[in-house]
Amino acid sequence: MISKNTLKFIKSLQQKKFRKQENAFFVEGAKNVTELLQSDFEVNQLLYTEKFYEKHSSLVDGFSGQSFLVAQKNLESAGAFKTNDEALAVARIKENHSFDVKEGEMAIALDDVRDPGNLGTIIRIADWYGINKLVFSEQTADFYNPKVLQASMGSFTRIQFFYTSLKTYLSQQNQKVYGAFLDGENIHQAPLNGEGIILMGNESKGISAELEALVDFKLTIPKFGNAESLNVAIATAVICDNFKRNN
Repeated sequence: MISKNTLKFIKSLQQKKFRKQENAFFVEGAKNVTELLQSDFEVNQLLYTEKFYEKHSSLVDGFSGQSFLVAQKNLESAGAFKTNDEALAVARIKENHSFDVKEGEMAIALDDVRDPGNLGTIIRIADWYGINKLVFSEQTADFYNPKVLQASMGSFTRIQFFYTSLKTYLSQQNQKVYGAFLDGENIHQAPLNGEGIILMGNESKGISAELEALVDFKLTIPKFGNAESLNVAIATAVICDNFKRNN
């Protein structure tokens, strides 16, 4: 039987300060939990219902951490979902390791993307287009925010990421940096060779002035209607598609 203290501990992980303090995070729902259990994350606790066990008994039986068969009300009490009738899992936060973008590779860098839903969607978009390296500014939303993980739909388990000073990082990379700007070159006509770093900016302010100086190639998505702007996640998808379509 799961204790009240364990439920209280999991619930506390909804807040960033406790995730950092405990070096732990949680995911909920069948999709994210199954993806997490099959990933390289260190999973410590698993809460599951009979419904989840009927579908994924091999994953539950093969799990080496603490596991608890619980009622739906326990899942909903511990997590952030209003309804969750399958599973919740707690895992260890990965160390913030840097990596380089090598020749022939693509990466996405995010400059102060604050909305958790946008970050999670961009992670999912990157996974869709086979881009598994993401670099975040220190002001970008927390990767382990439950809203980020849910919006990623399991894609968070298949990408590499780390937080850093983008100014320092981009200045040290050998790959070209492509930035999204309203006054850039039409992406439909730009010479894209399938490698480099795609830099996306803040939802309202765009790419900061200090990073603009490090951009090698400014791109814009041509507008055909009257909308003022595109959501940053949608713009990321359009840019990724053009890179892949041209190569």
